[in-house]
Amino acid sequence: MSLLSPADAAALGRVTVITVTYNSAHCVPALAAGLADCPHVTVVDNASADDSRAAVARQLPQAKVFALPSNQGYGAANNAGIAAATTPYVLLLNPDCVVAADQIAELVRWADGDVQSAMWVPQLTDGAGGDEVNYSMPRHWGAPRTGGAEGPLCVGYACAAVLLIHVERLRASIGGFFDPRFFLYYEDEDLCLRAFDARAPIVVLPQVRIAHLARGSVRGPRPWRSEYWRGWHHAQSKIRFAAKHQGAAAGVKLLARSIARARLLVAARVLALSPRLLARAWGRLQGLLALRDSREITAP
Repeated sequence: MSLLSPADAAALGRVTVITVTYNSAHCVPALAAGLADCPHVTVVDNASADDSRAAVARQLPQAKVFALPSNQGYGAANNAGIAAATTPYVLLLNPDCVVAADQIAELVRWADGDVQSAMWVPQLTDGAGGDEVNYSMPRHWGAPRTGGAEGPLCVGYACAAVLLIHVERLRASIGGFFDPRFFLYYEDEDLCLRAFDARAPIVVLPQVRIAHLARGSVRGPRPWRSEYWRGWHHAQSKIRFAAKHQGAAAGVKLLARSIARARLLVAARVLALSPRLLARAWGRLQGLLALRDSREITAP
């Protein structure tokens, strides 16, 4: 039996919670407990090899599940969920976040009273309750001289692990949502920079504190393989971000420097005898070489 207040229940009726899964079955029990009172839940599954979809069907029966035929990346999967939503707000929620329905309702109620902003985020915490750095000011403004936000604060960047979006306001401001060219990493930085440039405010609400178990959303029998692909996609996305926002010439220069550094890093990881870090470094180098050979990033 739900103990939500009528105000919270009404707020939850105005938001669709979107979760992207990829081999995330282990996250479903906690996710289902937190979203049990949310009437609009969409799970976009990126072709998981585990029983993520079946676990959602069993434990989160109100959820709509979109099973993508292949892993299309974080941004593209979220775009699919947003396109299917009919509520004024969507809440992007990583499956490794521990959230309660009243926290989601508080975000929505705050957004209802904010007629200008396009996106809102809570203060993320780690598993021990300490603050994560999940937002920042625009880089050219310099680092703040104080600690974290003490009240609602407009920022230049916010992590998309938990991100509330006013759908029509953001669409009107930047013409869409995630750029699917960013398969993994930098997709939220790109989104926020486009919103900031379009003067669509991004607000952090530090009174709402939600735990994020970083890198806890994916499991599988071959963890080294996951580290390899993390390195691959992080390296490629960094170059794409530079080329998109600083120009193709800057992207080409960064790509060349990054390849040289990645080669040195691989040698260092071999000497360090750390298979996990070596897998990530090797993936980084291979991703950079593949991007170079594709000629996607070329000087004008």
